[in-house]
Amino acid sequence: MTFSIVARCSRSGQFAVAVSSSSPAVAARCAFARAGVGAVTTQNVTDPRLGPWALDLMEAGASAAEARDIIVRNCTFPSYRQMSLIDREGRTALWSGEKSLGTNADFQGINAASAGNLLASADVPEAIVRSFEQSDPDMELGLRVVKAMQAGVQAGGEAGPIRSAGLLVVDREAWPLADLRVDEEADPVTRLHGLWSVWEPQMHDYVTRCLNPTDAPSYGVPGDE
Repeated sequence: MTFSIVARCSRSGQFAVAVSSSSPAVAARCAFARAGVGAVTTQNVTDPRLGPWALDLMEAGASAAEARDIIVRNCTFPSYRQMSLIDREGRTALWSGEKSLGTNADFQGINAASAGNLLASADVPEAIVRSFEQSDPDMELGLRVVKAMQAGVQAGGEAGPIRSAGLLVVDREAWPLADLRVDEEADPVTRLHGLWSVWEPQMHDYVTRCLNPTDAPSYGVPGDE
């Protein structure tokens, strides 16, 4: 019911996850990222515990592949799980258990990996990764992964309609640089792109307001002098 991307920006060191699904509120249980560590998706018959577990392993020094292997050996019902992981070096790892639903596929490239299930075409994950690889590396990572997800939709997306989408981006701080969600809508990836367009021009200002309010720009709203 889901297709997704995990990615790393080699320029900024940011990590991102973008995910969409026919189920509601997909990003609440499938998208995980940690600044300086990596990003993970856990999907198909989802076990949200796998995301923090994988990030903990990578923070302790495991590569993406090592973290995947540890989890597959030790988690419950691994045959039902689908995962994608990327670590601080940009190394990727994928897992699609034998009980992954419908047409399922995964693909890994340079600083990005994608996985999906109940797809309209097994080509969707490759289309997502290729779009990311061909995008301008000077663009914000969040925009690059949203555009990659749109390429996945254009390649067929899910076999049925998708209803939710989400984007998670981490940078240097412990909190997300972006955490945008479309929890129930007819065209959620397009809506996610729209949300990004609103958020991108001001997202770094919110970091500045935290770290150094005296250097922060005004909010530009009535009553803010």
